Amino acid sequence: MADIEVPVLIVGGSLVGMSTAMLLGHHGIRSLAVEHHRGTAIHPRAAMITQRTMEVLRTVGIEQIVLQKSDEQFVQDGAIMAVETLAGKELAYYIANLNEGVRDVSPCPRIFITQSLLEPLLKSRATELGAELRFSTEMISFAEDRDGVRAKVRHRDTGDVSTVRARYMVAADGSHSKIRGLLGIRMLGHGVFSKSITIYFRGDVAPLLRGRSLSVMYVLNSVLSGFFRIEKPFTSGFLAVHWLGDPKNPVTDVSKDLTDERAYELLRAGLGDADAPVTIESVMHWDATADTAERFQKGRVFLVGDAAHVMPPSGGFGGNTGVQDAHNIAWKLALVLKGLAGPDLLATYDLERRPAAAFTVEQAYSRYVTRSAPYLKSDNMQPIENDLNIEFGYVYDSRAVIPEGAAREGKGGGPGHENPRESKGRPGTRAPHIFLQRDGRQISTLDLFDRNFTLLAGPEGNAWCECAVAAARQLGIEIDVHRVGANGLADPDGAFAVAYGMSPTGAVLVRPDGFVAWRAKTGEAASASEISSALASVLCREVSR
Repeated sequence: MADIEVPVLIVGGSLVGMSTAMLLGHHGIRSLAVEHHRGTAIHPRAAMITQRTMEVLRTVGIEQIVLQKSDEQFVQDGAIMAVETLAGKELAYYIANLNEGVRDVSPCPRIFITQSLLEPLLKSRATELGAELRFSTEMISFAEDRDGVRAKVRHRDTGDVSTVRARYMVAADGSHSKIRGLLGIRMLGHGVFSKSITIYFRGDVAPLLRGRSLSVMYVLNSVLSGFFRIEKPFTSGFLAVHWLGDPKNPVTDVSKDLTDERAYELLRAGLGDADAPVTIESVMHWDATADTAERFQKGRVFLVGDAAHVMPPSGGFGGNTGVQDAHNIAWKLALVLKGLAGPDLLATYDLERRPAAAFTVEQAYSRYVTRSAPYLKSDNMQPIENDLNIEFGYVYDSRAVIPEGAAREGKGGGPGHENPRESKGRPGTRAPHIFLQRDGRQISTLDLFDRNFTLLAGPEGNAWCECAVAAARQLGIEIDVHRVGANGLADPDGAFAVAYGMSPTGAVLVRPDGFVAWRAKTGEAASASEISSALASVLCREVSR
């Protein structure tokens, strides 16, 4: 007998592992997350949180507290730019305002918040939702059989060993994933191109900012290439250093033989002030890589976050991509574990997330090369796409999507990504955001998506609403049904039908992760059997006739 039995075992309790536990809990699934470290992150590891990740946090009810903590910690809507030194010459502005030109696509903003501040918020919410989190605990072995996974975990301090029996296991154990290695899954890509460091420091650097609203400051001079993040009240921050010296012949192993004295030299070379009153608190050593796992699933084990993909920090996409992994797998595990979906639904995780992650890895690499390491430029490097295409524009192609027009094979071979302003509710894309009114209060269409599938119909789409209720009853599942522009759900700008690419009589079926699964542009062929067939197909179930 196992010491612990749980539906899902999560190995790794950092940002992505904790998000997985939280999202499973949101869907009513208990999980156990074991984490090697003794607590949540101690290094700030400042991260940009994208609008899409903020939408996930909105769904689980912690968007506002995250916004509040972010505002306490960082300047909002700052620029991402490049300088010779913080005190010196400005070289380029990549993004003049973090949220400029993107506020229309989401009810949520982009923000910055340190991982050391965000993780406790995730931990608290995950625990509230029923997750169990065990720190100072490492997985020492696991084996899979037909019905689940049996793992041995050990407490690092007491040496106590427990056996965990789970139906499924999620590997969130980082870039050097032990689980990935034991499964024999290779990482493919660019490999290590810098042995980098991050210097965490304290000291009043406000005078060097000169009143500028800056979020990320890339540094490129004759001594080093890297970037700064500075926290309010501008007396603490970090400098990440990628390489040293001549950009035509750089020293890419910054970590080797680093002394305290040399760390101070590098920090002051980045600040541009030899007399700056700074104190180094710690130095973290890490490898800059850009790789994607050749597969994200093997049997009952799923890779998420850095275990599945590793990318340089340029663009701030790493942790966000991991949260999207968790968002994708959580609802699928939940429906399979509840017996509402066939096990083949889980195979759509790899088909959907691996292409999206691989694209993001290459985009992060292209930004790293362009902003920090031009010596790595090559003809086969991906051209830089708009940030919105990366954050929102990935297109899913799998059995969990019913395509329109020319049928795709559902094997991950779809268009990959596109401008999210042009997708307009097409199956496989994120459901568009527009503002609506309910009970006199402004809400987003995204606020209508939660734990269940959701049918959104146009103001004249009542036939689809009735059909959806009948189809859900036939399949024994719950569905949320809304007619936009009727029944107290107002569309004051009349924008819904256009935003979702359909007539006022049409409808869309939206998955629990907010992606469109199926669409009927009109109500001419409204039938319960069509929706029932679509739902059954997406859930990888046979349709009972």
